Amino acid sequence: MSTLAVFLLSALPLAAGWAVHVWWLRGVLNTARRDPLTGLVTRDGFTRRATVLLKDPRAVVVLADIDRFKHINDTFGHTAGDALLQATAERLAHHVGPRGVAGRLGGDEFAAVLIDDHGTAGDLLAVLHRVLARPVDGQDPAVRTTVSLGWVRAADFPADDLSALLRRADEAMYAAKQARTGTRRAGLGRLFATITGRRAGRSGTHPDPAPPVVGVAA
Repeated sequence: MSTLAVFLLSALPLAAGWAVHVWWLRGVLNTARRDPLTGLVTRDGFTRRATVLLKDPRAVVVLADIDRFKHINDTFGHTAGDALLQATAERLAHHVGPRGVAGRLGGDEFAAVLIDDHGTAGDLLAVLHRVLARPVDGQDPAVRTTVSLGWVRAADFPADDLSALLRRADEAMYAAKQARTGTRRAGLGRLFATITGRRAGRSGTHPDPAPPVVGVAA
């Protein structure tokens, strides 16, 4: 047997061990980027994928927030809340499809980037809003809520990065929540919201006195 053959045979166990280690490490990294409850990518994983998708001018950024989520947790328990988070994540991921990305940013807040091939994002998100409001299978039918959606076309703000687009979608989402319209698109004027107003709107309370905290400026 040649020296080369002996060397290769002796190196096989080492190579196999390294391959197993790389496979294990890749699995650990993938797990770390997945939310354990919903299976969606976490903020870091979402940022990586979304940044790539935003190179496509057809990209649409979506922010979603479950309405009255704290009330559901307090009234029906965390098991009901977890089931609602899981159902929301599954439905959102289904509508975004494999070409896009959906992630859980934390709590009851989700984000997505989808590729709008036909310019029908508004219609798609209107359908998604209705789907997200459906009761969760096997859950008490009294557990009812809606999900407010804010969205923005990346092409409308070509100078914006992901962070800036998420802020625009977030402001549109908050405006939709306050107006109870379900969905709202950013870009038709400048949407803005005060910090106190945003926090009050998400917690289900209202500041006193309660001046309007959302407006549209030309």
